[in-house]
Amino acid sequence: MTTERQRPLRADARRNRERILQTARAAFAAEGLAVPLDEIARRAGVGPGTVHRHFPTKEALFEAVVREHLEQLTLDARAALAEADAGPAFFAFLARMTAEADAKQDLTEAITAAGDPMGVEAEELAAQLRELFGALLSRAQQAGAVRDDVDAADVQAIVVAALTAGRRRGTSERPRRLAGLVFDCLLPHHAHAHGNTA
Repeated sequence: MTTERQRPLRADARRNRERILQTARAAFAAEGLAVPLDEIARRAGVGPGTVHRHFPTKEALFEAVVREHLEQLTLDARAALAEADAGPAFFAFLARMTAEADAKQDLTEAITAAGDPMGVEAEELAAQLRELFGALLSRAQQAGAVRDDVDAADVQAIVVAALTAGRRRGTSERPRRLAGLVFDCLLPHHAHAHGNTA
């Protein structure tokens, strides 16, 4: 996975690599790991051999794309942990993560480990993200903003189930509805009793 980083690339090779990554981002986001490598080459306007020189396997390309998503979400999670108000910080991050996963099937597969095994770097980033998310959740629960009978695995399962149902029903025209439904089920019981919303 790291061989293509070991020496600087020529300008034309860098351009090709970025074109491949840009095309792969869109393809994997829409279709997940199912899209063939040769199809990515065709959409990028390069030969299959060019793709293989940069990314020997489809899994290597998939990992490079997912790693970018995970790196950004990990940075966002760390920033959320540094915020003073635990409840809004948790829900803002959950909204971001849900929106990203809703738009990017590859991210859903990475976070839930639903796809083929990733390389060490991406696996470590996914593990860091899950750990940070657990810390955000725990902090929000201690602040009384989230019900205390759920854990990070519960929230992940709820989000993934809602994403799956939303895709099957074709609810992309109402992207905030998904987040609202997830947030409602995470509110403390007393918040429901008083008719509050996140």
